[in-house]
Amino acid sequence: MSHSLHKAALAALLVCDPQEKCEAVVQLKRDCDEGRLKPVPDDPVLAVTEPGRPERPVLVAPAEVPNRRLGAQDGHAALLHAIAHIEFNAINLALDCAYRFRCLPDDFYCGWIDVAAEEAYHFTLVRERLLELGTEYGDFPAHDGLWQMTVKTADDPLARMALVPRVLEARGLDATPPIMAKLRAIGDQKTLSILDIILRDEIGHVALGDRWFRHFCSERDLEPEAHYRSLIDAFDAPWPRPPLNRPARLAAGFSPAELEVLAQPRPRR
Repeated sequence: MSHSLHKAALAALLVCDPQEKCEAVVQLKRDCDEGRLKPVPDDPVLAVTEPGRPERPVLVAPAEVPNRRLGAQDGHAALLHAIAHIEFNAINLALDCAYRFRCLPDDFYCGWIDVAAEEAYHFTLVRERLLELGTEYGDFPAHDGLWQMTVKTADDPLARMALVPRVLEARGLDATPPIMAKLRAIGDQKTLSILDIILRDEIGHVALGDRWFRHFCSERDLEPEAHYRSLIDAFDAPWPRPPLNRPARLAAGFSPAELEVLAQPRPRR
C-alpha cells in the first residue's frame, strides 16, 4: 500500500543534520518516482514554524550579517557559506511546498520533491567546496529571511508561488552573474562550475513556481502580473535589485513587459 507523500515530506523537513536531510530527500524522491508515495488530502496539516536545521549557523537579522569583501580574510569562504545557506534553506522551502498544501494535482507535489532533491545536490556541492577551503557549514552567521516568507505564505499556495520562487528565488537569478564575475576574477574555476549547475537548475525552479502561480491565478480569475505586484506590496516583499538577469528570468516565465516594470524603481505606496 502507498504511504502518504505529505508525511514523508514532513519527516524530511524536520531532519536537522544537513547530511541526513540530504539523504532523506534522495530517498523521498526515489520513493515518489517509484510510486511508493501518494498525496493524502485528509492528512492533517501541522503548523511548522521552525524547520529541521542544525544548531549552527547562528541566525541573526539580515542587517547583522557581516558584509565581507571577497578579497578580505575569510571573504571567499563567507561567500560560499552564504550560498550554502541559501541552498540548505531552499531544501526546506521545497519540502514545505510538498507537505503543506492539499488537494492539488500530483505533479505539483512531485515537482517540488524534484526541486528539493536538486537543492540537496547543490548544497552538497557547495558544502564540499567549503570543506576544501577549510570551512564548514555553520562557521559564519546567517539570516532566516527565506524561511520567514515561507511561514507568511503558509495559508495560500498562490502567495507562496509568487513570493518564494518568483520573488526570493528569482533574486538569485539576478545575483549569480555578478558573483560569478567576482569568482572568475580570483580564478576560482571550481566554484564557477558549481554555480553553472545551480543557475541552470534555479531557472527551472523559478519556472515551476511561475507555472503554478499562473495556474492558481487562472483558477481565481486574476491577472497574474498585476496580482504579483499587489502581493509584493501586501507582504512587504523585496522589489528586484538591478541589474535583472533578463535571459534567465525570461526562460523562467517572466514576460518582457513584466521585466520592464520590475526593472524600474519600486513604485511609491
